Amino acid sequence: MTLILKRPLVIFDLETTGVNVASDRIVEICALKVNPDGTEETKTFRINPEMPIPLESSLIHGIYQEDIANAPTFREVAQELAEFIGDADLGGFNSNRFDIPVLMEEFLRVSVPFDIENRFFVDVQNIFHQMEQRTLKAAYKFYCEQDLIDAHSAEADVRATFEVLKAQILKYENKEWEDKSGKVSIPVKNDIEALHKFTNLNRTVDFAGRMVYDNDGIEVFSFGKHKGKCVEEVFKIEPSYYAWMMKGDFPMYTKTCLERIWNRLRQNQAKAADAQKKSPQPPVNSNRPQPKPPVRTDREKPKESSKAPRPISSDMLKSLQDKFSK
Repeated sequence: MTLILKRPLVIFDLETTGVNVASDRIVEICALKVNPDGTEETKTFRINPEMPIPLESSLIHGIYQEDIANAPTFREVAQELAEFIGDADLGGFNSNRFDIPVLMEEFLRVSVPFDIENRFFVDVQNIFHQMEQRTLKAAYKFYCEQDLIDAHSAEADVRATFEVLKAQILKYENKEWEDKSGKVSIPVKNDIEALHKFTNLNRTVDFAGRMVYDNDGIEVFSFGKHKGKCVEEVFKIEPSYYAWMMKGDFPMYTKTCLERIWNRLRQNQAKAADAQKKSPQPPVNSNRPQPKPPVRTDREKPKESSKAPRPISSDMLKSLQDKFSK
């Protein structure tokens, strides 16, 4: 079919360094411009984000640091991109929540005018989610071909969920599925472990998703200034970050996971220190002449401090107690 357009529609997609609209940057943008006469134009830009690309992001979109080393920055392509889009309406998949806000941030960052006040936005994901509702009632109708009676009563919902699960296994057991990296598998099987892996693709450490496992099974932060960094390494360099999170407004289970990682780090550090103490020291060669201590003249004698040491007061003790109890 041909879209009925009064002005051009630009369908675009971004690949980025991450999912934080305010701080993450574009590494690639592809824009398909569909004109009212049915003609189409496409522009694709690979962009140097001027910041490191986290490995977990590269594994999703396949763009690594070396791929953008010689690419132009957004500042260098912004004007050309703005002119290509022109007064077109904008569309994409999840574009209202992510792609359009990120694009606006980039234009504002380089002070290139890009007015969105008089445009229409078409988010294909919203059409999908609203027309194919993601409620248990809709799932029961889709998979079991029955209407759910007494929806939102606990027993009816749990029974319906079980029936939907069995119907999903029957429907998808031999169906191929492709992940974001292009890997094809058959993930839905009559096997609880396989279903667990498929329904926990993000591999979160805590249910809130503040920490995730990387491809090597190492816990890394998924938010904040240490996003993408190993949790243990952050705690080694900045132990106060652990204290900040433990006192912060984070879920109890997140704090439980943090405490487990912290205790593991401390135990490993203690073992390493103990092993260092027990390691044999190299023997001293008694036949080797030992250097004589330098003869210090009266002129070279260190001057004694004229200041007497301050006595420890109750205020000093309280200050130390406050410092180390944090």
